[in-house]
Amino acid sequence: MADQAWNDRDWTAFDVTVADHIAEVALTGPGKGNAMGPDFWRELPELFGYIDADPAVRAVVLTGAGKHFSYGLDLVAMGGTLANVLADKAKAAARTEFLESLRKLQAGITAVADCRKPVVAAISGWCIGGGVDLICAADIRYASADATFSIREVKVGMVADVGTLARLPFIIGDGHMRELALTGKDFDAARAEKIGLVNDVADDQEAALTLARETAREIADNPPLVVHGIKDVLDQSRSAAVHDSLRYVAAWNSAFLPSEDLSEAITAVFEKRKPEFKGR
Repeated sequence: MADQAWNDRDWTAFDVTVADHIAEVALTGPGKGNAMGPDFWRELPELFGYIDADPAVRAVVLTGAGKHFSYGLDLVAMGGTLANVLADKAKAAARTEFLESLRKLQAGITAVADCRKPVVAAISGWCIGGGVDLICAADIRYASADATFSIREVKVGMVADVGTLARLPFIIGDGHMRELALTGKDFDAARAEKIGLVNDVADDQEAALTLARETAREIADNPPLVVHGIKDVLDQSRSAAVHDSLRYVAAWNSAFLPSEDLSEAITAVFEKRKPEFKGR
């Protein structure tokens, strides 16, 4: 799979550069705030498959283009994924189709987590929903002082289903995990550092990116096979639990995601108002 031209391709959702054994991957959208639409989900596993297989790459810096890391799932662009299961929620075919679509989304984030080349994330501005899923798949995370995070899915009538609930418990404590997932509240970089979500907080976006680049450089200067081995050993103890969690939440959402509350949440987003949830 290691194709020397892969990093020269015109990726739609990413800017990619490779130099001195380090790949730098920047989210570019095309949705506002690097929102994760169909192009992102299609290209992500392919891109990290190339990175994983290319011996010229020894570490990865992952960041967002512009002021923000990511606004998360692009609800407008991804509306088709939800449309069938909401419109025909009583039928098995629609639920099965949604389950397969959801597993493909999970596989994209898992491609980042399973990449043998350590991934160092530099986060600034908003990192919401799917953005948190993505940084949980990174090995090391740095934030700028202006970074704001949210496990936002609960606010839009969803159970987070592509990685946060599976991976974040291995990064932060259970109490913090439950508070943030159940409330959907915003939290700043200082809180993220306090609970261990990020390793360090830099003054601004460029300083956070510099930290990520410096760490990637240190990793890339080490013996690559040993680095692969360290990742493999560290991941072994939690890989089964992550796999089981992803399969369970995919089945759970395929069964229970369709609801009046979800439709209300999506409508409220488009109408820019507070949703009124009724538990139906």
